[in-house]
Amino acid sequence: MGKLYIKFAVLLTVVIAALLVIFVISNNKPVTGKEIVKENDKEIGIDLTGQPLFGLADAPITIVEFGDFKCPTCKYWGETIYPKLVEDFISTGNVKFSYINVLFHGPESLASAMAAESVYQHSPDVYWSFHKALYDAQPKDEGQWITIDKLLELAKEFPSIDQEQLKQDIEQEVTKDKVRIDEDLVSKHNITVTPTIIINDIIMVDPFDYEAIKEVIDQKQEDKINE
Repeated sequence: MGKLYIKFAVLLTVVIAALLVIFVISNNKPVTGKEIVKENDKEIGIDLTGQPLFGLADAPITIVEFGDFKCPTCKYWGETIYPKLVEDFISTGNVKFSYINVLFHGPESLASAMAAESVYQHSPDVYWSFHKALYDAQPKDEGQWITIDKLLELAKEFPSIDQEQLKQDIEQEVTKDKVRIDEDLVSKHNITVTPTIIINDIIMVDPFDYEAIKEVIDQKQEDKINE
């Protein structure tokens, strides 16, 4: 009886060890460009109340960019990936796009974010054009360039923007409360890099992997059809 018990104990130990090895291996897969990260397999639930949206309001899929107007990588994403999204998905009515300000580069990030919020509040029809103009104006070097004068210079391209209103909003930080809402979202969703791209409940590991982005969008479209 004692020998049988010992054999059983040894067998049980081997089985447990094997299960632990399988668990460790399955939870330590190498990360590839197309892998994605979910937040507890639940909807991340970003509150987009009052945030700018591009595309049809009732589009079934939402892409959110957490970006910084002073971020060179965000500029490059906007030049290379964003136009493809517009052509393939936003213009077709399948996807809507939203942008949330991140202030990782200090006072210049804040100034540009406040300017963008002012334009969105008073001249929403040109917000996305002004948004693009901000990124287009970003120089190749990372020196200081976002000043009130520069922001007003960019705004001159858009007749519907009230120059005095914009200047006042920036100098007096009138739209800072709007920017604080974005800061709270950055903190709530643990945003640590820009650009961070989220498609409904999925955070893209590599925001520049367009094939992976398409794959996620296609899967989300299929999920909606099967609901």
